[in-house]
Amino acid sequence: MTTTVKAKENTLVVLQLTGGNDFMDTIIPYTNGIYYDSRPTLATDQNDVLPFTNELAFHPAFASLKKLYDEDKVAIIQGIGYENSSRSHFRAMDIMHTCEPIKIGTQGWLGRAIQEIDPQKKNVLTGVNIGRGLPRAMTLTGVPVASVGDLDNYGLMTSIEDAAYRSNMLDNFKNLYTQAIGSGPVSDFLGRTGNDILSSAELLKDVPSRYESTVEYANNPIAKSLRDVARIHTADMGTRIFYVQHGGYDTHADQGPNHPRLLKELGDAVYDFMQDLKEHDAAEEVTILIFTEFGRRMRDNGSGTDHGAGGGAFIVGESINGGLYGEYPPLDPSEWQDGENLKFTVDFRGVYATVLEQCLGLDPEPMVFGSYEQLKPYRNGSTE
Repeated sequence: MTTTVKAKENTLVVLQLTGGNDFMDTIIPYTNGIYYDSRPTLATDQNDVLPFTNELAFHPAFASLKKLYDEDKVAIIQGIGYENSSRSHFRAMDIMHTCEPIKIGTQGWLGRAIQEIDPQKKNVLTGVNIGRGLPRAMTLTGVPVASVGDLDNYGLMTSIEDAAYRSNMLDNFKNLYTQAIGSGPVSDFLGRTGNDILSSAELLKDVPSRYESTVEYANNPIAKSLRDVARIHTADMGTRIFYVQHGGYDTHADQGPNHPRLLKELGDAVYDFMQDLKEHDAAEEVTILIFTEFGRRMRDNGSGTDHGAGGGAFIVGESINGGLYGEYPPLDPSEWQDGENLKFTVDFRGVYATVLEQCLGLDPEPMVFGSYEQLKPYRNGSTE
């Protein structure tokens, strides 16, 4: 086993559940008859759930995350949302990425954080996205972010010498970034991004060969993404913010077989990632924030669930004081939002502010555009 130098600075891993995770079928109110009445097709049998209070239980497919919860490493944030929430995937995710619920934002909350952490742009790996393209959350003109689709081949880009081929490659990046920040600033942004791509590829090219682990991750995209995070983090590249995505949560149909599969993939990947970090003595400084753009509606539609409002999130880490945070949205139909949705009880910007200040040590107000009530999930008030 190779010896890994333990990173000393706190690191945030943001994990996006794309499509709108059904929080009520993830953290299940298994003793409440309204849940079963509302979900005649999809409700999980009371005998199958994994209870952790007299009222709430993990979905059985989420057993790996419950294992971490039982170790006091998971904070469950109940009822996340915001006023007049959007049910459009694109608009809802824009809002979650920019903290701009009224107007269309172009600056990501994590882009603003990266700028604050590394104002001189000394490290192109301060922020790393694992995946194709660039999430709007990390976008800010002039702020370098490495976007790594395949870590094992990423370093090969430094050997590209053919001008036409390189131009074509950067055109592909241009198309992706234009979608994120609009056509106005894209030329200036791309001018630096082209160099950042090659610089980050040069820095990361040896990372795969330096990594060893006894942890065997599953063969699915989220497991591979978190393995790449572990490889980069344990290589001590100075990355403070990682971004990964797990897709498929838009479960309008066939939720019965698909949602449990997604939860198992997610739970197992997060558990393996945490074990991997512990093996490398690199877990104490890492926080994982798992979020989604909205929850699903109270009633199932006979095959799945449609876009809703109040959802939930998870904060995972060795420094986390596990438990329930916020209030589970009221289940009585008289209190449903718009007669069909769970209400939100925690503003999502307060969750962002929590990890920005208590994990990364940043002033969150300029990044979330205001002062929002924070949670207190860290054992000592922060990981600092």
